[in-house]
Amino acid sequence: MTATLEEKNTALVLEALETLFNKKDYEKAAGFWSDTYIQHSQHVPAGREGLFGLVRTLPDVRFEYDMVAANGDFVWVHSRYTNSATPTALIAMDILRIENGKLVEHWDVLQNEATRSESAGGYPMFGSTFPDEQ
Repeated sequence: MTATLEEKNTALVLEALETLFNKKDYEKAAGFWSDTYIQHSQHVPAGREGLFGLVRTLPDVRFEYDMVAANGDFVWVHSRYTNSATPTALIAMDILRIENGKLVEHWDVLQNEATRSESAGGYPMFGSTFPDEQ
Protein backbone atom coordinates (compact mmCIF):
# COMPACT_ATOMS: atom_id res chain seq x y z
CA MET A 1 0.00 0.00 0.00
CA THR A 2 1.36 3.38 -1.02
CA ALA A 3 1.22 6.28 1.43
CA THR A 4 -0.72 9.34 0.33
CA LEU A 5 0.93 12.73 -0.09
CA GLU A 6 -0.71 13.85 3.15
CA GLU A 7 0.60 10.81 5.05
CA LYS A 8 4.12 11.38 3.72
CA ASN A 9 4.04 15.08 4.56
CA THR A 10 2.65 14.44 8.04
CA ALA A 11 5.39 11.89 8.77
CA LEU A 12 8.03 14.32 7.43
CA VAL A 13 6.83 17.20 9.61
CA LEU A 14 6.58 15.14 12.79
CA GLU A 15 10.03 13.60 12.27
CA ALA A 16 11.52 17.03 11.54
CA LEU A 17 10.04 18.60 14.67
CA GLU A 18 11.07 15.62 16.82
CA THR A 19 14.61 15.73 15.41
CA LEU A 20 15.09 19.45 16.01
CA PHE A 21 13.20 20.18 19.23
CA ASN A 22 13.54 16.92 21.16
CA LYS A 23 16.68 15.24 19.84
CA LYS A 24 18.60 18.48 19.13
CA ASP A 25 20.21 16.78 16.11
CA TYR A 26 20.91 19.93 14.12
CA GLU A 27 22.83 18.16 11.37
CA LYS A 28 20.00 15.72 10.66
CA ALA A 29 17.38 18.45 11.13
CA ALA A 30 19.04 20.58 8.45
CA GLY A 31 18.04 17.91 5.94
CA PHE A 32 14.35 18.52 6.67
CA TRP A 33 14.37 22.32 6.27
CA SER A 34 14.94 24.14 2.99
CA ASP A 35 17.88 26.53 2.68
CA THR A 36 15.30 29.16 1.73
CA TYR A 37 12.92 28.40 4.63
CA ILE A 38 10.48 31.24 5.34
CA GLN A 39 9.33 31.86 8.91
CA HIS A 40 6.13 33.85 9.58
CA SER A 41 6.37 34.27 13.35
CA GLN A 42 6.57 37.02 15.91
CA HIS A 43 8.85 34.88 18.10
CA VAL A 44 11.22 33.08 15.71
CA PRO A 45 13.97 34.80 13.71
CA ALA A 46 13.98 34.49 9.93
CA GLY A 47 15.14 31.42 8.07
CA ARG A 48 16.31 27.96 9.04
CA GLU A 49 19.29 29.33 10.96
CA GLY A 50 17.00 31.67 12.89
CA LEU A 51 14.87 28.73 14.00
CA PHE A 52 17.86 26.54 14.83
CA GLY A 53 19.49 29.43 16.71
CA LEU A 54 16.37 29.89 18.84
CA VAL A 55 16.28 26.19 19.71
CA ARG A 56 19.97 26.35 20.68
CA THR A 57 19.19 29.11 23.19
CA LEU A 58 16.57 26.86 24.84
CA PRO A 59 18.46 23.59 25.37
CA ASP A 60 15.62 21.91 27.26
CA VAL A 61 12.78 23.01 24.96
CA ARG A 62 10.41 20.11 24.24
CA PHE A 63 7.86 19.63 21.49
CA GLU A 64 4.81 17.38 21.66
CA TYR A 65 1.74 17.17 19.48
CA ASP A 66 -1.88 16.31 20.07
CA MET A 67 -3.55 16.54 16.66
CA VAL A 68 -2.35 16.70 13.06
CA ALA A 69 -4.15 17.44 9.80
CA ALA A 70 -2.82 17.63 6.27
CA ASN A 71 -4.05 18.78 2.89
CA GLY A 72 -1.71 18.54 -0.07
CA ASP A 73 1.53 20.35 0.73
CA PHE A 74 0.26 21.80 4.04
CA VAL A 75 0.39 20.19 7.50
CA TRP A 76 -1.27 21.63 10.63
CA VAL A 77 0.07 20.49 14.00
CA HIS A 78 -1.56 21.24 17.35
CA SER A 79 1.59 21.50 19.48
CA ARG A 80 2.81 22.16 23.00
CA TYR A 81 6.25 23.69 23.62
CA THR A 82 7.76 23.62 27.09
CA ASN A 83 11.08 24.73 28.57
CA SER A 84 12.46 25.68 31.96
CA ALA A 85 12.91 29.34 30.98
CA THR A 86 9.15 29.92 31.01
CA PRO A 87 6.76 28.55 33.63
CA THR A 88 3.84 28.32 31.19
CA ALA A 89 3.81 26.07 28.13
CA LEU A 90 2.99 27.54 24.74
CA ILE A 91 0.18 25.91 22.82
CA ALA A 92 0.57 26.33 19.08
CA MET A 93 -1.14 25.70 15.84
CA ASP A 94 1.84 25.24 13.56
CA ILE A 95 1.21 25.35 9.83
CA LEU A 96 3.98 24.05 7.60
CA ARG A 97 4.26 23.99 3.83
CA ILE A 98 6.31 21.25 2.18
CA GLU A 99 7.91 21.43 -1.23
CA ASN A 100 10.10 18.75 -2.81
CA GLY A 101 10.33 16.86 0.50
CA LYS A 102 11.50 19.88 2.55
CA LEU A 103 9.84 22.26 4.97
CA VAL A 104 9.79 25.57 3.11
CA GLU A 105 7.41 27.79 5.05
CA HIS A 106 5.91 28.05 8.56
CA TRP A 107 3.18 30.01 10.31
CA ASP A 108 2.10 29.71 13.93
CA VAL A 109 -0.56 30.88 16.31
CA LEU A 110 0.63 30.78 19.92
CA GLN A 111 -0.95 31.23 23.30
CA ASN A 112 -0.06 30.39 26.89
CA GLU A 113 -1.57 27.15 28.15
CA ALA A 114 -4.37 27.84 30.63
CA THR A 115 -4.82 26.04 33.93
CA ARG A 116 -8.30 24.95 35.02
CA SER A 117 -8.77 28.16 37.03
CA GLU A 118 -7.75 30.26 34.00
CA SER A 119 -9.95 28.42 31.50
CA ALA A 120 -13.18 30.28 30.74
CA GLY A 121 -14.58 27.26 28.91
CA GLY A 122 -13.56 24.69 31.51
CA TYR A 123 -11.71 22.40 29.08
CA PRO A 124 -7.97 21.84 28.62
CA MET A 125 -6.24 23.43 25.64
CA PHE A 126 -4.04 20.40 24.95
CA GLY A 127 -4.86 16.76 25.50
CA SER A 128 -7.39 15.67 28.09
CA THR A 129 -5.99 17.21 31.29
CA PHE A 130 -4.98 20.65 32.49
CA PRO A 131 -1.24 21.27 32.99
CA ASP A 132 -1.65 21.79 36.74
CA GLU A 133 -3.44 18.43 37.08
CA GLN A 134 -0.95 16.17 35.31
